[in-house]
Amino acid sequence: MSHAADAPPIARDIASAGSLRMQAQRIAKLYLQLGLKVGEVAAQRQIGSAIVLVDAELRRLDGYARKPGVQRTFGRCDAAWQELRQVVVRQVSRSNAERATQLAEELSIHAGKLAMQIEAEAETPVGRLLDLSSRQNMLAQRLARLYMQVQAGDQSQGLLVDLEQTRKEFAAGLSAIESAAESSSASRDALVLAKNQWVFLDAAVSQLRVRSADGRAARDVASSSERIQEMLAAVTAQYLQDYPVVRPAR
Repeated sequence: MSHAADAPPIARDIASAGSLRMQAQRIAKLYLQLGLKVGEVAAQRQIGSAIVLVDAELRRLDGYARKPGVQRTFGRCDAAWQELRQVVVRQVSRSNAERATQLAEELSIHAGKLAMQIEAEAETPVGRLLDLSSRQNMLAQRLARLYMQVQAGDQSQGLLVDLEQTRKEFAAGLSAIESAAESSSASRDALVLAKNQWVFLDAAVSQLRVRSADGRAARDVASSSERIQEMLAAVTAQYLQDYPVVRPAR
């Protein structure tokens, strides 16, 4: 049986860049949770563990800092992360929360470009599926982050449109992964679990304008978004396991 550790370095690099993109949105979401007093103890712990993980992913991708054509993108990822890292360890304030969401967007964009640049060097369509599955995880975290922004008081039309667009993108991406000819039976099984968690997250986010006195709606989004993060990470891990053995469909 193949294992993720057996995947070629380029496959693990795609997954690492995808992890940067997702964790940027997740950390901003968790920081907003602190301000909303939603699962504060867990959110603080999760931010700490996510910081350690992102630091490790950047160290793993450090070789791209010297690679022509990619080094600028890597440098932008690193710069955005270093500032985001500093912001989310500070006491929550409106200005810090706004800056955290801005930096999360910047890091997600740069990390997405980095993943695409690495993927372009891959020789199998599983590289595309690796990137797509990790992008799905980013979209789920971005959706939860946008929801937390609404709960924090930002109900601007632009934000609401962005949230709805993110929901649509996630649904479309799920269909694309599910219909991919290169998906193995194991990756499809992992995807089923992720789809089940999507039902819970989507239902929780649909209660957008509900802000119950006990904060239950926000807690449901917080918990379901963390569960889908785990399930989608399992999908990505399965594609890593599949990478050495899957060949382009003919």
